[in-house]
Amino acid sequence: MPAVLAAAALLLSAGCSSGGGGFPDDAGRTPPKGTATGTGPSSRATAPVPAAKGSVKVLRTVAEGLKTPWGLAPLPGGGLLVSSRDDGTISRIDERTGRTTELGAVSGVSANGEGGLLGIALSPGFASDHMVYAYFTSASDNRIVRMLYDGQRPAGEQLGAPDTVFKGIPKGYIHNGGRIAFGPDGMLYAGTGESGRKGLAQDRKSLGGKILRLTPEGEPAPGNPFPGSPVYSYGHRNVQGLAWDREQRLFASEFGQDTWDELNAIKPGGNYGWPDAEGKSAEPGFQNPVAQWHTDGASPSGIAYVDGVIWMAGLKGQRLWRVPLNGTEASAAPQAFLKGAYGRLRTVVPAGGHKVWLVTSNTDGRGTPDKGDDRVLEAEVN
Repeated sequence: MPAVLAAAALLLSAGCSSGGGGFPDDAGRTPPKGTATGTGPSSRATAPVPAAKGSVKVLRTVAEGLKTPWGLAPLPGGGLLVSSRDDGTISRIDERTGRTTELGAVSGVSANGEGGLLGIALSPGFASDHMVYAYFTSASDNRIVRMLYDGQRPAGEQLGAPDTVFKGIPKGYIHNGGRIAFGPDGMLYAGTGESGRKGLAQDRKSLGGKILRLTPEGEPAPGNPFPGSPVYSYGHRNVQGLAWDREQRLFASEFGQDTWDELNAIKPGGNYGWPDAEGKSAEPGFQNPVAQWHTDGASPSGIAYVDGVIWMAGLKGQRLWRVPLNGTEASAAPQAFLKGAYGRLRTVVPAGGHKVWLVTSNTDGRGTPDKGDDRVLEAEVN
């Protein structure tokens, strides 16, 4: 890592995302006595961290009053689908009016700890097949399903029965992963966690602590690095962010334990070190991160690529990170924005041009909700 990145990372105070006691990755700090908890106007600071080059301007609140939102999927004809981790429902937000309509509940969701209804994604052929994919925690595992979305049916009845396309991903109270996305190759990628069992990350026969690459039908994708296996990369602790740059290179965010959170450039078959390495390592055979942060400053979930920059949502860090890229390396020190302004940030999704959608995560039991939480925000980024 360039010295400027290491220096920037060391300026952040060290913290614990999930220490030896098994606390959740994105555990929030216990608020001081007298801290506002949503009974009045927002108590959070609103000024972003000063930055030399980049900028973030929140343009508006698109929707509010959401319960445990997690995944976000923009519809091609307008509207945003959002999943509720704890309720196990998917709703449609009209991004013009903020009106939120529940499409229906996803049967089989068993919400507990970090588990529940997590990432969602639209089929590459959504315009014709109207399929919505979802990653969720069941009573026995984490799995990926797909459902028919019929917007002509009454509210609450617009989701068809879930068809399981992939199952058997280890579940746990912590480290469930949960982000899914279709890549530019039309294949389905899933970030998984090692469910609190560190050894699974290095076991290529396990689905835990991996990035998986599947066909839309849930089979190991052609060209995967390990023949017949869905595993695309391994040695991960808990991956909750996936994004591709304009050259179709994959990047992923990863929760650290006690010291370093990571942004990684993913190589097919790459070993990212966990649990033998956390952050940058001199050990041969491990892939080093593009950038790393002390866990108090990040606990990263969703990421998005916009015009040469990775934007990374921080949960415990309560900020939006900007990482400019030169190929698969950071071209400058990461910059932090919106520190504390909206609390915990779970998801960031490109919204076209220099805009993104941001999803807050203050009602998941680890934040301190303010009046109106949780929210979807529209922001302009540069």
